[in-house]
Amino acid sequence: MKIGVLLSGAGVYDGAEIHESVLTLLEIEKLGYEAVCIGVDAPQHHVINHLNGEEETAPRNMLQEAARIARGNIIEISKVFPADIDALVIPGGFGSAKNFSSWAFEGANGQIRPDVKLLLVNMYNVGKPIVALCVSPVLLALAFEDMAIGQQLTIGSTTATSPYSISDFQAGLQAKGAQTPDCSIQEICIDASNRIITAPCYMLEASLPELQQNIHQAILALQQLLEA
Repeated sequence: MKIGVLLSGAGVYDGAEIHESVLTLLEIEKLGYEAVCIGVDAPQHHVINHLNGEEETAPRNMLQEAARIARGNIIEISKVFPADIDALVIPGGFGSAKNFSSWAFEGANGQIRPDVKLLLVNMYNVGKPIVALCVSPVLLALAFEDMAIGQQLTIGSTTATSPYSISDFQAGLQAKGAQTPDCSIQEICIDASNRIITAPCYMLEASLPELQQNIHQAILALQQLLEA
């Protein structure tokens, strides 16, 4: 089995969340599957100094940054087709909401990159599973908003501790036609009819072991979809 891992850069505030990305790659390999890292050859929306949170002026390229996580073994998104992979996983990080879409700035009124939308819609149309971690469910909401599929997407829980406004995210997803079940860091959402799996990950306060277990649950559920 080949599992695509779509990376929006490298770093939580302006790209793919590194812990989530590495743990995803680990869980895929533990199952004996092959991870196929995928990136986008385009500039990041902006670059954040992760030490002080300040924006920097020097631009960075999403594909080059994601290649740091992939150890150079990465494929540009325009060269990837659903026939090449059996499923797709999208780790979180602000890159999903800043680079792959404009959700961070416009919420549910935001736009998704056409190349990212094309891959997601094509994967869905051929029935191949998609796993979206952390904030990445916003990409599925934007990609599928005109398809009326009634997807179930978790973005976390309003009763759990979070650095973000989970209720605002839920309202945005609902505006795009998604159902938004509450899930704690110990839970995932499996939308079996649409073959979509979502997990809150770092949308909620979580220790590294809790994060690892949440991603383990999501990738195990993916295995069950693939091998059913």
